[in-house]
Amino acid sequence: MSNDDPRQPPVLDEETIAFAQRVFQHVRAGDAEALAPLLDMGLPPNLRNEKGDSLLMLACYHGHAETAALLLRHGGDPELANDRGQTPLAGAAFKGDAGIVRLLLDYGAQIDASGPDGRTALMIAAMFNRTDIVEILVAGGADVHLRDAQGLSVEEAARRMGAPDTPAQIARLSRA
Repeated sequence: MSNDDPRQPPVLDEETIAFAQRVFQHVRAGDAEALAPLLDMGLPPNLRNEKGDSLLMLACYHGHAETAALLLRHGGDPELANDRGQTPLAGAAFKGDAGIVRLLLDYGAQIDASGPDGRTALMIAAMFNRTDIVEILVAGGADVHLRDAQGLSVEEAARRMGAPDTPAQIARLSRA
């Protein structure tokens, strides 16, 4: 079945939908071996699901560094935000995966990028008490003085979330 109205998304057949579901499952499972030949054959590395999550976002969020690296090597965009404005770097900061944070930074992820809420990866790491991620981001040049859309500083956002260690860490780093 097709849709001839260019303003409407194309209607996909069951086989195409099943294929896309398998691709996203490979990424969620971290199956880089199954994904690699598909990318080599031209699978778009920035394919997104119904929530706007890219393959790279899902690989990062699920902690699959090898799959994330594969996608990045094939042109996966580290700045491609999902429908909520979250980037893969923000997802990795939330999950606390230092290896993936470093990988994304190595591939050019913008360290101070933020979504509509104004929260950067540093703010997210601080809010969820990810002290190692805070250190990596600040060492990489993250601005400890930025404020979110509500006007909260990184330190204030961390305190509001009840993070036990990062408010003092941010206070120390902001004086350095």
